[in-house]
Amino acid sequence: MIRPRLNLFSALRTPPVRRCFATEARLTSDHVRVVEVGPRDGLQNEKKSIPLETKLQLIEKLAKTGVTTIEAGSFVPAKWVPQMASTAEICEHLLKTPPQSPSAIAYNYLVPNVRGLENLIKVMDATGVPAGTSSSQSATTTEISLFAAATEAFSKANTNCTIDESLERIRPIVALAKTKDIRVRGYVSVALGCPYEGPDVPPAKVADITATLLEMGADEVSVADTTGMGTAPRTMELLQALKAAGIANNDLALHFHDTYGQALVNTIVGLEHGVRIFDSSVGGLGGCPYSKGATGNVSTEDLVHTLHSLGMHTGISLDEMSRIGAWISGELGRANESRAGKATMARLEGKC
Repeated sequence: MIRPRLNLFSALRTPPVRRCFATEARLTSDHVRVVEVGPRDGLQNEKKSIPLETKLQLIEKLAKTGVTTIEAGSFVPAKWVPQMASTAEICEHLLKTPPQSPSAIAYNYLVPNVRGLENLIKVMDATGVPAGTSSSQSATTTEISLFAAATEAFSKANTNCTIDESLERIRPIVALAKTKDIRVRGYVSVALGCPYEGPDVPPAKVADITATLLEMGADEVSVADTTGMGTAPRTMELLQALKAAGIANNDLALHFHDTYGQALVNTIVGLEHGVRIFDSSVGGLGGCPYSKGATGNVSTEDLVHTLHSLGMHTGISLDEMSRIGAWISGELGRANESRAGKATMARLEGKC
């Protein structure tokens, strides 16, 4: 198969082709929206128990950096993902006492099924912030995310059902969210490589699942390289398949893990293609409980540093994000995986 030729570091401001699905564009050509996934995707695979207070401190610190979307938790049974057992308390706290922030923030929660969404709605109703409205104390909003997989093996391992069955389970979740005016974010996992089926995931299959989620009513879909197997040529091939399926860049986010050190390269491919929404995790936190060997998400510090160096705007303070990466890495007793974060801290501390 002939791979598409790449022209890295060029044409970052090419306007995207637009197809209308569920939402309107929120971006300009030189602005990138960074979705901070550390408090959910970043922490879910940690082995040692993390105190609720630490999770709240992490979110409150992140809120001050200029980031506008934060994954705050997951309404999943504690037996599935023990680190997410305190999500209801986190949600209640954020609704009652929204953190100070320089801009409006959307707090996103993973819901695996209708019951998970119903539990979120109960928390919102109990705090006096009905679903579909902003907190009375700030311009924060509450959103949900839901997952589908790009391979049958991963879908069965993760959700014990086929891809088609998982999409049918998702349909009523989206429908209920829309009745409550709750914004919906879809994910397509293992889009560039599967731990069970290998690296060659059919791009057309990913595009078909993405289009199905958007047509259900998802406001955007994050296409995820869960295993970090993605390369620049295969990322471009996937993006071309998504475009051929009529999926607009404004409906699309990219989610890269850095297992093979390719996350930033793949990010630049996405930028050249016109994508302006990227997921990342402070300090490079993360992994995948269903994908052995997958390392953390691309670090927010590395992503922001790269974007700013290319003349893009994020509204995020690299200095503040680097401080948080150093702090949370220390709290968890793990290495800080962000090279830009460590270099920034050395500069701030006068070590270089």
